[in-house]
Amino acid sequence: MFNLKEIISSIADVGQKLFKKKELKKNDLDTILSLCGDLLSTKGAAFGITVARDITDLYSSLSNENKLLFFKKINEKYKPSHTEVSKAIEEYQRTQNDKNLYNLSITSEGQRRELFKRINMSPNGISTIVSLREDLLKIIDKNKDLIPLDDDLRELFKSWFNPGFLKLEKITWDTKAAVLEKIMKYERVHEIKDMDELKRRLGEDRRFFAYFHPALEDEPIIFVQVALTNGLGKSIQEITKPRTDGDKNYDTATFYSISNCQDGLSRVTLGNFLIKRVVFEIQEELPNIKNFGTLSPIPGFRDWFVNLDEKLVKNILGNIPLENISFLKSSSLKIGDTRIISNKNAIYKLVAHYLMNEKNLKQLPINDVCRFHLGNGAIIDDIVINANISEVGFNRSFGVMVNYLYELKNIEKNHEEYINNKTTIISNKVKKLIQ
Repeated sequence: MFNLKEIISSIADVGQKLFKKKELKKNDLDTILSLCGDLLSTKGAAFGITVARDITDLYSSLSNENKLLFFKKINEKYKPSHTEVSKAIEEYQRTQNDKNLYNLSITSEGQRRELFKRINMSPNGISTIVSLREDLLKIIDKNKDLIPLDDDLRELFKSWFNPGFLKLEKITWDTKAAVLEKIMKYERVHEIKDMDELKRRLGEDRRFFAYFHPALEDEPIIFVQVALTNGLGKSIQEITKPRTDGDKNYDTATFYSISNCQDGLSRVTLGNFLIKRVVFEIQEELPNIKNFGTLSPIPGFRDWFVNLDEKLVKNILGNIPLENISFLKSSSLKIGDTRIISNKNAIYKLVAHYLMNEKNLKQLPINDVCRFHLGNGAIIDDIVINANISEVGFNRSFGVMVNYLYELKNIEKNHEEYINNKTTIISNKVKKLIQ
């Protein structure tokens, strides 16, 4: 009868003889680069888990200087060879079959992605690679040559963090304390100051969902907070304040915070899948909820306006005198200044122009929150003055927020209009505000 432990032990003994383990020293750049070569070699394929674990252990010990050198070395060494790609193209052109097409695909990809796929065999591989990309993003603006390396990582993450592999969990007060603590830490939109405030956000009239990856235990990837309301919520302070007894016949789910928890997963689209999944979950649990939308921040609006040329401001305001809103550029402006509500018509026009007409190089809104929701098929439903009268809200956008509405029957049509025609769809309500 075979003894499984004895078999595994025998295999390990053979492995030690065939593969001489390198002595690991902290911050050893030469050894980690050598291990990467081993991992991509034949012996690396045979003993990949051991080599991959050594690489992840060593990477975490590298100094910032050596991390940069590591990125540059592997980026250059394992990039696609233009000569080999040309040969593969010529071979495919001579004989157009599946084998040559596959060879062209593999050759044009290079070995960087394969390296990270093998590093991912380490028990802590995926968490290390996510941290590695976080480190990469911190320096990429000053090292543009590393963009191809980041592109490879992002493409891998699109597969590894495909929503089909993620688990959606409803967060409640009974969720593990370790998870609740991380949620407080990762909240990026509206700070959770203490456990009492977190408990409020997990109340009966709230819903809280998070995506988790099976390889990252107790580490939320992204989460969304929802308030059950009558009509779309108009004030963050109202949504987050202690609950009072009132009308419980809610007809609307107001999404008021979506937070990406892992900086290393930046620009790996997950939020749109999360919103659609949560809409489904709420419909299943609460069939009386018929309307879905957001109360969303406008990050960057204040900075945009403060630096805006006066001539352009006049063009946006039309018949409204520039002097009416010049106070917004004052360094002494304080939260709750009554002139904001008194000049709401001018602010409506400024916000609408910012969201609809200020575009990036791809002719999409420069505001990332706006891009996100319009790309998901929402419309700009309302502009809300004094919706967030906190210091953060004031610094972002003078306290102004936006309701994006998800009309379920029109989501696909709106999405296609936005993607194909760059159309920013606004409600009749907003059209009246800016007339």
